[in-house]
Amino acid sequence: MNTTSTWIDKREERIRNMFSEIAPWYDFLNHFLSLNIDRSWRRRVVALVPPPAAAEGPILDVCTGSGDLALAYAQVAPSSTQIVGADFCHELLQQARRKAHLKPCPASLTFVEADAQYLPFPDNSFALVCVAFGLRNITDMHRGLWEMIRVLRPGGRLAILEFSRPRRKILGSLYTLYFRYLLPLIGQLLCRNRYSAYRYLPESVLQFPDYEKLAAILQSHGLRDVAFVPFTGGIATLYTGRKPAEMR
Repeated sequence: MNTTSTWIDKREERIRNMFSEIAPWYDFLNHFLSLNIDRSWRRRVVALVPPPAAAEGPILDVCTGSGDLALAYAQVAPSSTQIVGADFCHELLQQARRKAHLKPCPASLTFVEADAQYLPFPDNSFALVCVAFGLRNITDMHRGLWEMIRVLRPGGRLAILEFSRPRRKILGSLYTLYFRYLLPLIGQLLCRNRYSAYRYLPESVLQFPDYEKLAAILQSHGLRDVAFVPFTGGIATLYTGRKPAEMR
């Protein structure tokens, strides 16, 4: 993916405050600005990376936000499966807990306030670690990846759903027009905030490695069987990898 020259402020405090400020509008704008496609993307993640058997270990959803991916897994996981959603934005976690209360599910679902760079879990704790649209918001992406892999059990899977840029010329041009110009305008009009959250979104995506570049990063962190699957022409992409049995 090409990058722009715009510097993005990704300090933890700024990112946390930005999401705290847009929290009341977070779900509505995610669905509205994606034309509701984001829901199908999460369902596809669950279908392509199904929940492990309860005996294999729990599931961790990092940067869970308002909990949509954790809830999607909770709807289909075995009843004895434990699912944890972690995020460092208190206001978004409040929304996640409310949604979990309104939509009970078979699996055990809890939410924990935690920074993805300093996960409060022991090594080798989870059979599946997933993150949807949150990796690029971590101040130090590499530290975040190391933490996710650290808490992943040997043989466990990492699943990352993240925005990417379509490679087809026409779709890519339309995507750039919408993502860089229309989305920030609509987002700021509907949800005025001091942090220009909906200008940050396209800039953070345009500067984030995608496809082979992100796959190579995952391999450099020691993951095996790394693969990626583009969704909706490459607007979003699912990346998967497995922690080798010898990696402790």
